[in-house]
Amino acid sequence: MIQRDVPTDGLTQRVLEAGPDDGPLVLLIHGFPELGVSWRAQVAALAQAGFRAVAPDMRGYGGTGGPEETEAHTILHLVDDMVDLVRALGRETCVVVGHDWGAPVAWHCALIRPDMFTAVAGLSVPFQPRRPKGPPTPAMAAISKRAGLGDLYISRFQAPDAHAAFDVDPATALRKMFHAYDGATPDARQSTGFLAPGVDLLRSIADDAALPPWLSPEHFQEYVDAFTKTGFKGPVDWYRCLDRNWELTAWLQDRRITVPSLFIVGERDPVRHYAGAQEAGLPDWLTDLRGRHVLSGAGHWLQQERADEVNALLLGFLSEIGAAD
Repeated sequence: MIQRDVPTDGLTQRVLEAGPDDGPLVLLIHGFPELGVSWRAQVAALAQAGFRAVAPDMRGYGGTGGPEETEAHTILHLVDDMVDLVRALGRETCVVVGHDWGAPVAWHCALIRPDMFTAVAGLSVPFQPRRPKGPPTPAMAAISKRAGLGDLYISRFQAPDAHAAFDVDPATALRKMFHAYDGATPDARQSTGFLAPGVDLLRSIADDAALPPWLSPEHFQEYVDAFTKTGFKGPVDWYRCLDRNWELTAWLQDRRITVPSLFIVGERDPVRHYAGAQEAGLPDWLTDLRGRHVLSGAGHWLQQERADEVNALLLGFLSEIGAAD
C-alpha cells in the first residue's frame, strides 16, 4: 500500500492505493472530516481480492488541497476530479464507492457518467434527487423552524467564517466530531445535527469527548496533522456550494441512476436524523439497487467502525455484478 501524487487536470491528487496494476479499478471517496487513509482497511481488502483500490484525498483536503475560491468546490468540480483521476490512472471505467460527503459525489459520478462509473456504492448518505421546488438550504431552514429543532449544522456552515471554530484547535474539533457521530457513543452524547440558538456544532459536543474505540492515537494524529496544515475552509466550502449545486444541475432533474448500486448505513448513524427520509425512496431512484444494508449498532464512520462487515458487503457486491471479470 502506497501514497503518491497523481497529476490531473488542474489538480495534483494525493492517493492511497494498492493492488495489481491490471486489476479492476475501485475508487473510494471520503467525506467530512476525513482523508483517503479513512479507507485503509478497504484498500487492503480490495487489493487482496485482486482489485486496484485507490482512495484520494479529495479537493480541499490533505495532500491534494486545491483552489481557495469557495465556488471551486461544487459537485461538478468534485465529479470532474474523479473523472480526471480515472483517466490519469490509465483507465476508462471503474466502480465508485463513497462515504458521507463522498457518497453524493459517488452517486453523481454514476448519475452523470454511467459510461465510466459502471457501478456505485454509497455509505451513510443515501442518494438525494434534486428538489424541483428550489434550492436546499432555505428548505432545510424552513423544515427545522417548523419542527422546532433549531438550526441544522449545514445551515450554520453557510456562514463565510463557519470553518474558523474548527481551525482554532483542529485536534479538539476532530476528536469531538469523531466522538459525536460514532456508534459506540451513547445516545445522549451523539450529535443530532440540530443546534440551539447561539450554540455552534463544536460547543454542542461535550468537552470530554473521547476518541472512538476504532481510532488509534496514531491514526488520529494523521488527521490532526493534515487539518492543522490545510485548515477546514476547503472542506466546509463543499457545504457552502449546496445551493450553487442546485443551480448547476437542472439538467439532471428527474434523472435516475441506472448502474448497479448498493447502500450501507449504520443503525445509529446521526445523519439519519436529517437524511434518513431518503432511504425509503432509494428503489425509485436507483433502478438497479442490489442491496440496502443497515448495520446493527453502527454509527457514522462505517468503513472504520465496521471494516470487516463493510469489506464483506463491498466484495459481495463486486462479485455479484461481475466487477472482477
